[in-house]
Amino acid sequence: MHADAWPHTPVLLHEAVEAVIGNLDGRYVDGTFGRGGHARALLARLSPQALLVAFDKDPQAVQAATSGGGQIQDPRFAIEHASFASMRERLAARGITGVHGVLLDLGVSSPQIDEPSRGFSFRFDAPLDMRMDTSRGETAAAFLARADERQIAEVIREYGEERFAVPIAKALVARRESGRPVGRTLELAQVVARAVKTREPGQDPATRTFQALRIFINAELEDLEQGLSAAMDLLSPTGRLVVISFHSLEDRIVKRFIARESKSEPDRRAPFAPPKPTRLRAVARVRASATEVAANPRARSAVMRVAERTEVQ
Repeated sequence: MHADAWPHTPVLLHEAVEAVIGNLDGRYVDGTFGRGGHARALLARLSPQALLVAFDKDPQAVQAATSGGGQIQDPRFAIEHASFASMRERLAARGITGVHGVLLDLGVSSPQIDEPSRGFSFRFDAPLDMRMDTSRGETAAAFLARADERQIAEVIREYGEERFAVPIAKALVARRESGRPVGRTLELAQVVARAVKTREPGQDPATRTFQALRIFINAELEDLEQGLSAAMDLLSPTGRLVVISFHSLEDRIVKRFIARESKSEPDRRAPFAPPKPTRLRAVARVRASATEVAANPRARSAVMRVAERTEVQ
């Protein structure tokens, strides 16, 4: 199916755009283009002198931006087929060393989940791929085919916060050793369901394992750490950092980063020197409204954090 066949409703769309824009003539980064909801809303607000550079690891997202019915034909817009973790280097190659705002809408997009062939969802039977960038890297099936029990359990426990990580890993390795390695989404979901003894009401037993493998395969938390650091270096004074997270692992990283950069700490090696100035100021923490959650259930877990670059560089 075509990349534009699945609708995607950006969460906290208006709140994010309002939060990130401070200079209508400025340069902005949309670190997760997806299907362009945030990018189009930003372009609608920005002046003719502004510039928006988007990033996405997913070739289908880049294709949606550059061809077909969803194409953005705007001289103020450019897109990079890359992770936002590389924004510092990619923007430098364009001669850009500073920006007025960075927007990161984390996690997997609805089109990625809803396209069976991508292997992100246990709602469909499909090859167990899970790569956001289908042009490179290891699939989830390939990882499960090579990793030992300890590695698999570690990934599922660390990235899925799954208390049954060890039984799940044992079951996956046992199946592999029997000559039937897991290679499809429903196979994985069935193995997990048999290994997980209890689960929260309304949650599929495989939810945490699928989340864990997706985060690991796409190095999502590592990308987030690198992307936040790059954004910090790029933001001009009073520039805004806006990050929308959908689970506690992401939000914890963002929260700690903002807290760390908002503290003024003395240099222990020079106790009489003035404290190192803060680089960020926490501005807001926003949750989706009841109305938005009712219209878009994905918004239920969303947390948007906003921080502003301080005047001192």
